[in-house]
Amino acid sequence: MRDPIRYAPDIERPEEEEEQTERLLCRALTEILDTTSGNYGHAVRAVHAKSHGIFEARFEILPDLPPELAQGLFARPGRHPALVRISTNPGDLLPDSVSVPRGLALKILQVEGERLPRAEGDTQDFVLVNGPAFAAPDAASFLKSLNRLARTTDQATWAKVALSSVLRGVEKTLEAAGGESATLKTMGGAPNVHPLGESYFSQTAFRHGDFIAKYQLVPVSDSLTRLTGEEIPASGAPDALRERVAQDLAEGGVWDFRVQLCRNPETMPVEDPSRIWSEEESPFVTVARLTAPPQPGWSEARAKAVDDPIRFSVWTGLAAHRPLGAINRVRQATYRLSSDYRAAFNRCPIHEPDRLDLP
Repeated sequence: MRDPIRYAPDIERPEEEEEQTERLLCRALTEILDTTSGNYGHAVRAVHAKSHGIFEARFEILPDLPPELAQGLFARPGRHPALVRISTNPGDLLPDSVSVPRGLALKILQVEGERLPRAEGDTQDFVLVNGPAFAAPDAASFLKSLNRLARTTDQATWAKVALSSVLRGVEKTLEAAGGESATLKTMGGAPNVHPLGESYFSQTAFRHGDFIAKYQLVPVSDSLTRLTGEEIPASGAPDALRERVAQDLAEGGVWDFRVQLCRNPETMPVEDPSRIWSEEESPFVTVARLTAPPQPGWSEARAKAVDDPIRFSVWTGLAAHRPLGAINRVRQATYRLSSDYRAAFNRCPIHEPDRLDLP
């Protein structure tokens, strides 16, 4: 196995039109936010608007990690309080029969160290999705996907439900033949799987102290692994995912947090997150454990405490875990725009928590 590649600034190669693409991404997000806030009289996130799980956990960094893994947040063993938000990717609040990829945002509290630019508080965020590859290879392709999402935001809900049903059938046919389509999944063709049984991936690359890595969160307790692959019927049950997460986290759960180091810049590129890094070249290695004690997995009170006043962003955290690549670079402005819009419209300031006190 090759030695891991050391981080250097020239590992990133900004695109010529990146600033223009970023402006157009912000315009598309503003279109989504204007539409949804007008419809609801309340601003929600431009993407991942609907939460399905909100819960407290403990993030425990393992001892005796090898030097290439004991970097940044993971340099010293210890325990940190953590906040988890599970969601799906549309920017509007849809019934769960519209089946789209799941997201898991993890906020680790009481983290010491040099911060990223404009990263308030003492937290470290990881924003993860239940698939190893990002749907777009570059910022321009990401813009096309977001424009498509913006065009569908104000479409009738019944039409989205019907389309999702058709796309799920097409996606299952593709997968039976050994293929899959990230585009179909994003548009509503993803299997309606239980969020607590899924493995989640950073998809994009990050600094891992002196090195470069991607991250993964994998369920390991029986209370979670028995839910892996389970499809949740949602016809006639608009909040079926919330109901199951609220119910099934009553047993608690444990996940492993894993690191995959970049060992070959040609086959493990930083600038193209649509390419999956080979686990044969560089396996994921567990560096921490996330433990959620028995609790309600979601409630109206918890959503009120988190959905409006708290942001999750790959740009909230330590300089040692700086986001890398074009998709992450344009995320800096777009994430900030979404949270600032929400704060202004709802007259609810965004803040970084220093302790957990979920109702």
